[in-house]
Amino acid sequence: MSSTTNNSLTIAKFGGTSVADFAAMMRCAQIIKNDRSNRVVAVSASAGVTNNLVRLSQANVPQAEQIEILNTIKSIQFNITQHLDNEAKIAPLIEALLVELSSIAQQQSVEYSSQCADEILSFGELMSSTIFAEVLRQEGLEAEMFDVRQVMKTNSLYGKAVVNIEKLKSCASEFLLPKMNEKVVVTQGFIGQDDQGKTTTLGRGGSDYSAALIAEALEADNLAIWTDVEGIFTTDPRITDQARSINEISFGEAAEMATFGAKILHPATLIPAMRQDIPVFVGSSKEPEKGGTRIQKSVESRPTYRSIALRREQTLVTVKSPAMLHASGFLAKVFAILAKHELSVDLITTSEISVALTFDNPPGSTQSLLTDQVIEELSQLCQVKVENNLSLVAVIGNNLHSGIGTSSTVFNCIEESNIRMICQGASKHNLCFLVNEEQANNVVEKLHSRLFV
Repeated sequence: MSSTTNNSLTIAKFGGTSVADFAAMMRCAQIIKNDRSNRVVAVSASAGVTNNLVRLSQANVPQAEQIEILNTIKSIQFNITQHLDNEAKIAPLIEALLVELSSIAQQQSVEYSSQCADEILSFGELMSSTIFAEVLRQEGLEAEMFDVRQVMKTNSLYGKAVVNIEKLKSCASEFLLPKMNEKVVVTQGFIGQDDQGKTTTLGRGGSDYSAALIAEALEADNLAIWTDVEGIFTTDPRITDQARSINEISFGEAAEMATFGAKILHPATLIPAMRQDIPVFVGSSKEPEKGGTRIQKSVESRPTYRSIALRREQTLVTVKSPAMLHASGFLAKVFAILAKHELSVDLITTSEISVALTFDNPPGSTQSLLTDQVIEELSQLCQVKVENNLSLVAVIGNNLHSGIGTSSTVFNCIEESNIRMICQGASKHNLCFLVNEEQANNVVEKLHSRLFV
């Protein structure tokens, strides 16, 4: 990302791999030094820490396993602090956090609570931000660790807390603004605080969202998301080595990509940026000189096909009833059941007497969101068929709903594949369909070779 003047304000966010070890943190420090518009920095937990904390936050974790997990986390963090010039000051701070974490984990193993789980999960960011602030100071910058819970006020929906935007804005103005004029403020992504003063989390991937919310609250000029890849690609490079990075992309296209499986951005991240019209830069902290992808309202290039996103572990539910024919209110009853269980539908198609719906099973989920109770309640209303082991392929681009031949071009590429469901027309930016999981990679590879020649 090019250097900007001190008059502009950039909110930077570094992901877990960007703060994984001392060398990684030093690269991030250099990015901050090279662009002094970076006044607020949000960090994720160091790579590997959050997964261990997730296990520690669960019920009935044996004491021996707790000790093993705590030692693993301690090793990750102390492998960084040992390289600090001021280790004698920082190591005791990390040790104190680990002692507090151990105490809460012991309590959690005896009596589980979702609030305690959020408390446990917050320690990763608290430790990484404490260490990274010292790395910046070691590199000659005035820096301070700031507890984001002073400003990130949420409700009490633990695990997926909703941020109070107005409170965030007023608290940021009161507590953040005065500090960032004098120092680089290092804070945490992912965590917040409810009205009772209890720690909350915004859900996995919430660090990007946190940074975007802070950028909105401070009316920043830029939001920079630093990760381990050089921007957004035409598809997942792990599927095909023909994938290439994209220089610029519109908010609309990027939102579709994030929603339909592109892991480079959390789907909610773009919402605050779009509200405030803040350009978002995505780049690699490992190789910042390679540039990255700029996401903004208006872009010069608007190709028909921009990228292909893939989202695995999809569930297709088909509800069928002759009562639907020429009847009103049937869909309302179906969606009332889904709303009761707080289920969000991704795609929907309808025929005269049936409706097909897709649901996402996020990676890392301990159980299916579509429970037996939901199926039972739907079955009292209509016939229900559930299909698993499906993947959603989304072709992202421009004017896909009206371009002549766009659909035929896509489906001619994969005519030998079994397409389970097609959804097109609701958005000009995507054309989506379901395929069997085992066919997914091959379908994406074929499409990419045809659409991105």
